Formats: sequence, structure tokens, C-alpha cells
Amino acid sequence: MSLTLQEIERLAQLARLQLTPEQALDAQQRLNGFLGLVEQMQAVDTAGVEPLAHPTAVMQPVQLRLRPDVASEPNQREANQASAPAVEDGLYLVPRVLE
Repeated sequence: MSLTLQEIERLAQLARLQLTPEQALDAQQRLNGFLGLVEQMQAVDTAGVEPLAHPTAVMQPVQLRLRPDVASEPNQREANQASAPAVEDGLYLVPRVLE
């Protein structure tokens, strides 16, 4: 699939872009190059290929480094809510918007 200059101009109009003829031609070449790459990738037979959780899993097993799930910041709820106009039981009170 390749885009024509008219399609590039239409896309530019939809995106509210004002392109010079040179910019439109450059955009056409770049987008057509990208679409050509997409077509090449879609042509590859990937039947039976397992998806990877990480791109380097092909070369070596990947062990995710997870940090321990511990609280690292002190609880500062009262200090954070001190400037709020209305607070009740640790919750911010806001005016009713819908009746």
C-alpha cells in the first residue's frame, strides 16, 4: 500500500497541518517507506512462534528484577490534607455536582 499526494494532503488537513509541496513529498516518501516495512513484516510467517515477554529472552533466560513491596515513604496524610477546605475520616470532601 502506498499513499498518493492527495491522500497526504487529506491527512495533513485532518491533522490541521499546513504542508508545503516539498514537505508533502517528503511525508509521502517517509510514510510509504514505513508502510512498505509494515508490509514486509506482515509477510513473515509467524505460525508456531511463541510470543516473548522480553526481547532478550531468545538469547538467555530473563529474570525480572522486582523490588520488595514495602512502604518506603512515611504516611503524611494529615500534612497533605491540611490545606484542603474539607476533610472527613481521611477523605477529601467536595461539593455535590450532580443532584
